[in-house]
Amino acid sequence: MTETQTPQEFWEQRYQSMTRPPSGKPSGTLVHYAEGLVPGRALDLGSSRGDDVLWLAGQGWLALGVDLSQTAVDLANGRAAEAGLGERARFEQYDLTVDFPPGAFDLVSAMFLQSPMEFPRAEVLRKAVGAVAPGGLLIIAEHGSAAPWSDQGPHVHHPTLAQTRADLQLDAEQWDEISVRTAERQATGQMGQVAQVIDNILVFRRRPTA
Repeated sequence: MTETQTPQEFWEQRYQSMTRPPSGKPSGTLVHYAEGLVPGRALDLGSSRGDDVLWLAGQGWLALGVDLSQTAVDLANGRAAEAGLGERARFEQYDLTVDFPPGAFDLVSAMFLQSPMEFPRAEVLRKAVGAVAPGGLLIIAEHGSAAPWSDQGPHVHHPTLAQTRADLQLDAEQWDEISVRTAERQATGQMGQVAQVIDNILVFRRRPTA
């Protein structure tokens, strides 16, 4: 990361330099709260190389993943085609600071939508709130702390649960809290190093319209 890089250049370089293949494993938080739900339309913000969207598509969802990196989008679309999920899993390039996918979704997920580059995350999360259809679910997982080897930059921020909840600006008359909690897990680095880190989990359901 350099001071002159744009966020898009940073993430393009990040994905172009990756040598480790995708794990093929969806986020545990997503599986915990979405498994068994009646499939509908899903939106995954910061979809990376597609593991979460591919899992949703395999569960019967019509799932859209968006990412700033065209490299990540192209790779994820290729994986969807190889898996025979091209009709249910779709990936598109979006700069969420400028534009946002149109329409309403029965599930909106933001799994670790954080960046070492300047990023108006609170504003994007509020757009995510607005994209949840009545009766739909909002699932957010975020880094509450970082492993020592993680990329750090001047804009790295690890919010508290209270901070993120306040950023969402949820109307208590329209939303039900499913879970707001922290979870500890062991992170493993590329060199085999390990560290205990904290994740924040926030899950809300938008109440159906009368």
